[in-house]
Amino acid sequence: MFNPSQRSTAFSGSVRIATGELRHVAMKAKQAYDAHPERPLRVFEDATGRALELPLELPAADFLRLIEHPDAALAGAGKPAEKRRPGRPRLGVVAREVTLLPRHWDWLAAQPGGASVALRRLVDAARKVSAGSDRRRAAQEATYRFLLEMVGDAPGFEESARALFAGEAGRFESLLLAWPEDVREHALWLATDAFAV
Repeated sequence: MFNPSQRSTAFSGSVRIATGELRHVAMKAKQAYDAHPERPLRVFEDATGRALELPLELPAADFLRLIEHPDAALAGAGKPAEKRRPGRPRLGVVAREVTLLPRHWDWLAAQPGGASVALRRLVDAARKVSAGSDRRRAAQEATYRFLLEMVGDAPGFEESARALFAGEAGRFESLLLAWPEDVREHALWLATDAFAV
């Protein structure tokens, strides 16, 4: 599933053809595919570096409808619409199992608001403390996924990945010089937070 407003980038071969919201990038990708179906065409989600599987072979009208309203396309594909029931609206709360020792449960139960409130506070506090390292790790992983897809079999890929995860910005940039300009520029943009102090 994809979000039409997520930031994405499309490449035809090693040439960047569009960057921006997926709804616009996907249409540029569709035009490029229709003009040259033999060229490899990839669309990436910029936040994660993952390649998106878009059905570029669809007719333009169907493709546009799918990109603009992916939920409606799924509902029309035989998935029954969920019936609204009376009561509290769903707030996105997901119940999952947590395994703790009895002393942990005792401590949580004694907290104001109970175990759920205490756990949410602990998670929020931990997220604030580790926000910088989480951003750095996400940038490293997104850059790595993008490079693996685009130049994973190229000479210097493994060395560049080691430099990326070691935080060696200068070495990483120098290793990228051998690759096509658009691939290099996009990788450097994705890696911006990977080298933040």
